[in-house]
Amino acid sequence: MSKVWLIARRELGATLMSPLGFVVVASVLAIDGLLFNLWALGSTAKYSAEVLYDYFYVLSGTTMVASLFISMRLFAEEQQTGTISLILTSPVKDAQVVFGKFVGAFLFLALMTIITLYMPMLIMVHGKVSWGHVFSGYLGLLLLGGASLSIGTFASSMAKSQIVAIFIGATILVAMILLWLLGRNADPPLGKVVSYMALHNLHFRSFMEGKIHLRDVVFYLSVCTFFLVAATRMLESRRWR
Repeated sequence: MSKVWLIARRELGATLMSPLGFVVVASVLAIDGLLFNLWALGSTAKYSAEVLYDYFYVLSGTTMVASLFISMRLFAEEQQTGTISLILTSPVKDAQVVFGKFVGAFLFLALMTIITLYMPMLIMVHGKVSWGHVFSGYLGLLLLGGASLSIGTFASSMAKSQIVAIFIGATILVAMILLWLLGRNADPPLGKVVSYMALHNLHFRSFMEGKIHLRDVVFYLSVCTFFLVAATRMLESRRWR
């Protein structure tokens, strides 16, 4: 675990020091603030729970997009700069490299997400906030963001440039989001299986409502595991080329 933590610290530091990190954080906070005022608060009177529901819906979109931009550089940048050979010839296991880079990116995403906590607090000015609802929503955001990061990590391990990485990652992410449409039009029991695999619609809705279900937590952790294992296999294939 010490090697994983060292890689994670290096990745987190590199992201914090890079212009991309500041651009992503500034853009996400600006968009979140704008949508919070225009969409979540709106011009009509709402209960605090309804405002929080809309707020987490808005943040889920920006979190997924931000995850792709954060993760696109993890391996694709190494390919562009030629430093991927150092990783492939290092004594560190491929799984440790993948997991370490993922943890570093996730810590950055978590930091960016925590900064937005002031927005639910603004609801307290004219209403009451259930902190259980807030905790549930942010847990869902971190799980959804982690799943999106794992998809981006896999895409970055496949690509030789960051542009290609974000294109591949966005394609997989959108496809997994839209599975609920395919599941709705498919015959049972196939429809239920496909709908269950959708990244956002079924599993994130409970978090937006302030509920935490074990099935949803397990689903997001399973998505993370699947794509991180796939990224590890991709890195291993590069080692033997």
